[in-house]
Amino acid sequence: MRMVFRVLLNCYDYLVLYFGLALLGMLCLAWTPIAMIIYPLLQERKGQALGRYVIMVVFRFYLACLAMSHRCSFDLTALDALRDEPSLIIAPNHPCLLDAVMVISRLPNVACVLKADLMNNVFLGAGARLARYIRNDPVRRMVQEATRDFGCGSHLLLFPEGTRTISYPVNPFKGSIGLISHHALVPVQTVLIETDSAYLRKGWPLFRKPPMPINYRVSLGRRFNPPQNTKQFMAELEHYFAHDLVQGPAFFPTHSQPGQAHPTPS
Repeated sequence: MRMVFRVLLNCYDYLVLYFGLALLGMLCLAWTPIAMIIYPLLQERKGQALGRYVIMVVFRFYLACLAMSHRCSFDLTALDALRDEPSLIIAPNHPCLLDAVMVISRLPNVACVLKADLMNNVFLGAGARLARYIRNDPVRRMVQEATRDFGCGSHLLLFPEGTRTISYPVNPFKGSIGLISHHALVPVQTVLIETDSAYLRKGWPLFRKPPMPINYRVSLGRRFNPPQNTKQFMAELEHYFAHDLVQGPAFFPTHSQPGQAHPTPS
């Protein structure tokens, strides 16, 4: 009976995995033609507000469906404290592809810095353009657009690592977050994302099933004031993340990447 139960549970895990991927794809594709049609019809601010709100609702619904399976759990309530805060740069670590989904699902007015190719992606591009998300290049334009966007009291989601974590506990940080904070005079709110799974980390195949259940937890970290010296600020920010993730609660991935062992937090 135990073997039968394990086989059935394994089949259920595959169902949850593939249903979740298909659901997210269908939700994004369903919004794409609508976003394309209304993009030229709405004023920029109205289109931006609608686009960001719809993305929040879609991502929240998607995560709720995963949570209903009881094979994934998401503790994201800490982010709710930021909803009514004035303009902030939200700076999380980046262990997996779901990080942006988790943060955006709790905040109705957040701009996201995206790689340029994602702005033309069939699943994400139209919705991202309607929401006035920001391309990550060129850097000067990114800084200018982010600074202008703060004028409507928005938040900016920007991962200091620039890509998903490869080296434990964090990759070397990029300097763009310090530049934006310095020029816009907007504080940086750190966010710590913890998980016990390597699912969708850098190098993880999209359709490879991880051990389940999977748990995610998000907590708010230290808030940094806008820097005077951006180089010094980035060094301090990177040290903070590296120290806090290592010394924090033992809720980390058991595998950093397929075939590689993950260090145990001290």
